[in-house]
Amino acid sequence: MSNAQFRWRVYAAGRVFGAVRNKPMSLVDSIRNTLVPIHREGYPFIAGFAGVTVVLGYFWEPLFWIGLILTAWCIYFYRDPQRVTPTDDKLVISPADGLISAVGPAVPPRELNLGDREMTRISVFMNVFSCHINRAPVRGRITTIVHKPGKFLNAELDKASAENERNGLVIDSPNGQVAVVQIAGLVARRIVCWADENNSISIGERFGLIRFGSRVDVYLPEGFAPRVAVGQTAIGGESVLAEFGGEPSAPLVRIS
Repeated sequence: MSNAQFRWRVYAAGRVFGAVRNKPMSLVDSIRNTLVPIHREGYPFIAGFAGVTVVLGYFWEPLFWIGLILTAWCIYFYRDPQRVTPTDDKLVISPADGLISAVGPAVPPRELNLGDREMTRISVFMNVFSCHINRAPVRGRITTIVHKPGKFLNAELDKASAENERNGLVIDSPNGQVAVVQIAGLVARRIVCWADENNSISIGERFGLIRFGSRVDVYLPEGFAPRVAVGQTAIGGESVLAEFGGEPSAPLVRIS
């Protein structure tokens, strides 16, 4: 083979490889897109689950398989997928994945110092299979962060907003003060918040998580109209919960 033929084959192979890399989709791309990053908060728990699984499996094989399933669930629980967040200041975005469990007027927690007047509250309930990363529903400056100890009732109950352990943030947004409250649930025993007072936060930005089943309440001032109904499934960082300046009536929905 001459040098010219060799160079031509190298060039042709490079063109073919480049074409393969520029294909719209491939099996490798599909697998890569399916794998979701794990948040660092979950590493100690995943390691603990895996360690206990190995120890239990040493004594009795069936326990190993049970532990392996629980370890896989723990990995799934701490997933931290990327989200495509609308950045319109008129929109309020869901702070969590889960079921819309309440939409209506409610007085915000007293410790947030938002007064005794009712605000529009939208609640998102997260079960043990939901992604538990919490995101800011609006952009603005965080003026208040308050953690309040409490009970661990079922987070689906309405009274959980007032009686359960919780952590509340007040965000001074372009359209008024918006509160987002992380509420512990029946299984959840740990609320994590890594945001700081007086810092700015972007809409959709991660600010915390709640471990193992919980709820997040969003309190909205006048001018915001709900865009979701009870029973809908929300995607944290993507689903629109409310809109500023819209019609005050709740959206019409149907079950299909």
